[in-house]
Amino acid sequence: MKNQNIKVAVDAVVFGYEKEQLFILLVQKKFGKSSNAWMLPGGMVQDDEGLQTAVNRELKEETGIEINYLEQLYTFGNDIYRDSRTRVISITYLALANPQKLQLKPSSKIKEAKWFNVNEMPSLAYDHSKFIKKGIERLKSKLSYQPIGFDLLDDEFPFSHLENLYKTILGKELDRRNFRKKIMSFGILEETNKKVSMGSGRPAKLFRFNKQKYRALEKEGIYFEIKYA
Repeated sequence: MKNQNIKVAVDAVVFGYEKEQLFILLVQKKFGKSSNAWMLPGGMVQDDEGLQTAVNRELKEETGIEINYLEQLYTFGNDIYRDSRTRVISITYLALANPQKLQLKPSSKIKEAKWFNVNEMPSLAYDHSKFIKKGIERLKSKLSYQPIGFDLLDDEFPFSHLENLYKTILGKELDRRNFRKKIMSFGILEETNKKVSMGSGRPAKLFRFNKQKYRALEKEGIYFEIKYA
């Protein structure tokens, strides 16, 4: 049997949401052929660790952060020359985070770790731009079958913040009345007795997620037909 000479890598596609903007977490390494280029956090899987352990380790080592939930996104390996050093298959993971709740503390092998607006990214090393494109596609599709927002919004928020989150990810204006009616029908939001002033209009009511119902819907899945304006 012919010997294989294939390496396995893991890369983290971590999206952040803040102030109605979608961000991606990138790093710049100090050493190696692509030391001056920006790329996704990641690296080679060690012989004695699983894939999930490997991506969590790389994310912690390179950015200093830990993510509560990472889901496997896609395996990139059809292009056998995607890494000039050797044949590398990359298994990517998708994550969502609130940048305000995370403090970046890159390790000594990392020159810089930084959040970039997805519409203002620098040139990326390897084929990592494809990884991000695939991540955005998954993120958009997730909105139709899984609630999103628990890890991205404040503990209490006006409904418009959730609406703006969906609008930012989808890149389209929503049918606001339909969106509100549908979201409220799932029972994942609880109205608080608090309000917040927003501009010159009436103070807006604050909501919070019902954690138990949110997690249940996350596991069970939903069908959410989003209508656009």
